[in-house]
Amino acid sequence: MPAAQQKEYKYQTVEGDPLKARIYTLDNGLTVYLSDYDDAPRIQTYIAVRAGSKNDPHTATGLAHYLEHMVFKGTSKLGTQNWAAEKPELDKIEALYEQYRSTRDAALRKKLYHQIDSVSSVAAKYAVANEYDKVMGAIGAKGSNAYTSVEQTVYQEDIPSNQLEKWAAVQAERMQEMVPRLFHTELEAVYEEKNRSLDSDFRKEFEALNSSLFQKHEYGTQTTIGTIEHLQNPSITEIKKYFGQYYVPNNVALCLSGDLDYDQTIQLIDQYFGKLQAKPVPTFTPAQEAPITAPLVKQILGPDAENVMLGFRFPGTASRDALVLRMIDKILSNGQAGLIDLDLNQKQTVLSAASFTDLNNDYSTHVLYATPRQGQSLTQVRDLLLGELAKVKKGDFPEWLIPAIINNEQLQRTRSYESNEARAGAFVAAFVAREDWKDYLKQFDDFATITKQDVMRVANEYYGPGYALVYKRTGQDSNKVKVVKPSITPVPVNREAASAFYKEVTAKTSPELQPVFLDYKKDIQETKLASGIPVYYTHNEENNLFNLYYALDLGTNNDPKLGLATDYLQYLGTGKYNAAQLQQEFYKLGCSFSVQSGQDRTFVSLSGLDSNFEQALQLFESLLAAPKPDAAALKNMVAGVLKARQDAKLNKGVILNQALVNYAKYGAKNPFTSQLSEKELKALKPEQLTALIQKLPTYQHRVLYYGPRATDALASTLNTTHRVPAKLTPVPANKDFAEQPMTDRKVYWVDYNMVQAEILFLSKGPMYDKGLIPTTSLYNEYFGGSMGSIVFQELRESKALAYSASSRFANADKVGRSSYNLSYIGTQSDKLPEAMAGMNTLLNDMPVAEANLQIAKNAIRNSIATERITKSDILFSYERAKRLGLDYDVRRDVYEQTPNMSFQDLQKFQQARVKGQPQTILVIGSKDRLNFKELAKYGQVQQLTLKEIFGY
Repeated sequence: MPAAQQKEYKYQTVEGDPLKARIYTLDNGLTVYLSDYDDAPRIQTYIAVRAGSKNDPHTATGLAHYLEHMVFKGTSKLGTQNWAAEKPELDKIEALYEQYRSTRDAALRKKLYHQIDSVSSVAAKYAVANEYDKVMGAIGAKGSNAYTSVEQTVYQEDIPSNQLEKWAAVQAERMQEMVPRLFHTELEAVYEEKNRSLDSDFRKEFEALNSSLFQKHEYGTQTTIGTIEHLQNPSITEIKKYFGQYYVPNNVALCLSGDLDYDQTIQLIDQYFGKLQAKPVPTFTPAQEAPITAPLVKQILGPDAENVMLGFRFPGTASRDALVLRMIDKILSNGQAGLIDLDLNQKQTVLSAASFTDLNNDYSTHVLYATPRQGQSLTQVRDLLLGELAKVKKGDFPEWLIPAIINNEQLQRTRSYESNEARAGAFVAAFVAREDWKDYLKQFDDFATITKQDVMRVANEYYGPGYALVYKRTGQDSNKVKVVKPSITPVPVNREAASAFYKEVTAKTSPELQPVFLDYKKDIQETKLASGIPVYYTHNEENNLFNLYYALDLGTNNDPKLGLATDYLQYLGTGKYNAAQLQQEFYKLGCSFSVQSGQDRTFVSLSGLDSNFEQALQLFESLLAAPKPDAAALKNMVAGVLKARQDAKLNKGVILNQALVNYAKYGAKNPFTSQLSEKELKALKPEQLTALIQKLPTYQHRVLYYGPRATDALASTLNTTHRVPAKLTPVPANKDFAEQPMTDRKVYWVDYNMVQAEILFLSKGPMYDKGLIPTTSLYNEYFGGSMGSIVFQELRESKALAYSASSRFANADKVGRSSYNLSYIGTQSDKLPEAMAGMNTLLNDMPVAEANLQIAKNAIRNSIATERITKSDILFSYERAKRLGLDYDVRRDVYEQTPNMSFQDLQKFQQARVKGQPQTILVIGSKDRLNFKELAKYGQVQQLTLKEIFGY
């Protein structure tokens, strides 16, 4: 019997802990947090390392983040076919990079880089690219990823509970050693990530804010992604040194929540991680910032919409004042009844405004930001935000607000603990903040003791005349630079190869888990109200929260005014309450409402504490039955809509993924452009929109409910409170937009001032066919769905052409609509020819890789076997199934048919549905950087104006 199984493990618990956590410390100092939550046979895992960008050497910023990338590359056992042959080549590359880093002569640097590229090609012959991703895929892991922040680097996996030992074997291996293989191609991916950050106005704005607030501390003097200078002169030696200093068990925590057995789990963890050797960790001494005595003003230029951002410096997260800061933040902005919510958003004084906290160990930051209305200056917006802070300083907010915030925070915490991500994430937060779990939990009790006097004291101490102020203006950033493209020879990915370690781990036997498919007739109770309205019900056995929905098969395709009406509702009151008072009443009850209209469906929803269900429902029904028209609110809303439309034309994500995609699928008249003109908007009368709201409950609809009360009690309450006519009106036939035939090869492009180019390859598939679902599921997993997929391996790992690349055959979401194949690549503009050719080659000539196919099959089967659709998700699964003409859980087909599929089946599908299909290629980029000669190879090139694709 292994020693780990004979040991007795001591652990810490906290009385009254809602997570029932056990916290262990292994002999080597490794901290292990465990919480058993068996909602599904899966476990959310986080490996938290207390080392972030503040620990980067000042001469090598971005190192922690780059190391995060390298930890995915394997070890001397994982990711290699022949370590003895590979290691000398990697040593050569490391030495060459040290020379390269210390050389400034351009000709010599070019020569050295050529040598690096050449030796890298030799080293890559012995490597197995993405082997970590392959093994995680094979065991059915989801969400394989990592992130680096100022304090920490965290690695995450969501694994099947029966694969815990394989997970532990692999993670312990990569925590004890880091081999920087495929270094120069991964460096290119980091370059691309840097270029994406240079195209992000918000990121530039936030960095400017921090550089003002923290002129001595690393929070402001260096960024997580690093400078271009340091990225272009990396040091493998420094990266290895950093790994050796910080990636040690006494500086790491394993944070697990899910379907686990405490005793078996800690034994397994000790068996694999107990071998890691503890070492002293460098001490971090935070720089002491001088007081800020006056506003520090900076200006950021970029293509996005204008806004203003204010930042105030606070003590670190463990301080009492930082806890009071969290309360102040909710007093200002809680989404319903905060001062900013009501005074600025609900009254439409600005286009939008909010606040958030950035809580870190050494200092914290409170950020307030807002977007101006048409004709409003950024200084006016600044003054409005400062005005709300002045109210906090004077205590000018209602007495009930703090108790209501305390109750709502408890409610949100209860809701979040239905998620393993949130549960394990709480462990990460406690560990990174160096807080004992007992103290971490105690902060919620301490939060409940905060008084108005505490708030006023802290507000007056920290919201003084000194703060950081950033004006984000629309314009061309003359300082924008890009990371230049080096010449890289594609490296082999060796798809069919596998390390001995991979074979050893995947050969470990695991208890088999059987899938649980939904049986809609058993999993959903159905009843009818006295009015004949059907009610679909699932029972909440976990807590006292409810979700109620009135669902209508009616949307903006039938009437574009419907979307405006549902938006208008948030600005309206009833005969008894004005709009602000109504929001406050809901917040007091721990409940909230929304009305959301899509193209062909509308959901009217209410959620919150079941103990206040009747009161909240009466409030909500009174609003739906008699919303009080408000002409001033409508005038402001229309002005806001028009400004938001202008801002949307400055947003590259909206331009590419909404405007261009809809234009390609439907033509100039499409769901995205189906909206009222400026003239029609200004001619709207309040009564037109309130009439649409009042009419919603008069249409045939259904009720969806997830909550703790019995069906009879629910039906009784709805029968007396849900206001409907004696006879419901049939919903008018849906007006779907006709899809365009895609018979010609076209390239549509839009000019946008950016460093990168972003490209979508779009082709039309068949009408929805449930018989294709198993095949498309396997195709997506194999070809373009993950970091172990063919697309990712080829375009990022082998050729270093992109930070992000993917391809997906998207099945239609309802009967009678077409499926589409959508492939994406974001790349430097000067790599556009290679990137487009690379994606196009893969789409037309899918590589054969039997090993990848088997991994994809295992990933799908393991994922479905351990996935559990629960709670309100059961109701929405049924809603989706009905739209597709299904009366059963279609995952059953995927699970049963996947094992018998061959590569020939995938190839047959790919050749019939993807290869050679006429494509519409959508491109967004700067006209000064795009290669139009190259674009012309893919079809007729046509520039589209923003007016053409937005319809205004």
